[in-house]
Amino acid sequence: MLTALAPAKLNLTLHVTGQRDDGYHLLDSLVVFADASDTLTFRPAPDLRLTVTGPFAEGVPTDHTNLIIRAADLLRRMRGVTAGADITLEKQLPHAAGIGSGSSDAATTLKALAQMWDVPPLPFTAPEVALLGADVPVCVAGPAPQRMRGIGEDLSTLPTLPTCAAVLVNPRVAVPTMAAFDRLSTKTNAAMDQVPAGLDFSGFAAWLSQQRNDLQAAAADLVPEIARATERLDKQPAVAWTGMSGSGATCVALVTDMAAARQVARVIQVAEMGWWVTPANIM
Repeated sequence: MLTALAPAKLNLTLHVTGQRDDGYHLLDSLVVFADASDTLTFRPAPDLRLTVTGPFAEGVPTDHTNLIIRAADLLRRMRGVTAGADITLEKQLPHAAGIGSGSSDAATTLKALAQMWDVPPLPFTAPEVALLGADVPVCVAGPAPQRMRGIGEDLSTLPTLPTCAAVLVNPRVAVPTMAAFDRLSTKTNAAMDQVPAGLDFSGFAAWLSQQRNDLQAAAADLVPEIARATERLDKQPAVAWTGMSGSGATCVALVTDMAAARQVARVIQVAEMGWWVTPANIM
């Protein structure tokens, strides 16, 4: 048996810089990972099977429409594996929440099954990995922070970021991603600034405040709870920066350490009992 964690993927910036003729949007994004995660367990089996448990299990498919099964099947085909796996996903992260949990689950599956089946792992640069989904390559390359450009395939490492923690807040309302993109007034926006080397926590927060998530205003128009979440987080003295991850609706607040993150999370949890709120370390 092998157990592995699939960390939440956070887009701390998301600049929409263009759109290709095939409809795919071009992005420039700072991606980090948080230790809030799904848990996957893998056991040898003659074929591929998936069971989903946990607080966010409802609505998660267990057939070949699930990225986990697709990733496992891809690795088998690419590496000539005849063995299978009995996979259990404990779904602790909300799905359709802008934190890439499905892509992270798939990336973790690729890594863990390569270990269990004793075959070379697939690199994030493999075209077949990108075909699983635009966020899968960056999740394979993680958990080190990455600058993600293009449609998700152009990845580069970043200077060491300062140690910090986060509070993740999701109002449990899904944002229709394409509707958010459709609300953009322009899709040819300026790229993200280069991340300076040697930033301390306050410098990193100040740099982030000069960047953008081009989808945040559009998503907040569709889901007003996003604005309420960021407003609640901004009122907390320990919070140095607040933004929305990806296309939402998960909002992210950065603080210095886990003690501060737990304190802020408790305040939000008491105020909004129906929301998903969790403190996490940035990896």
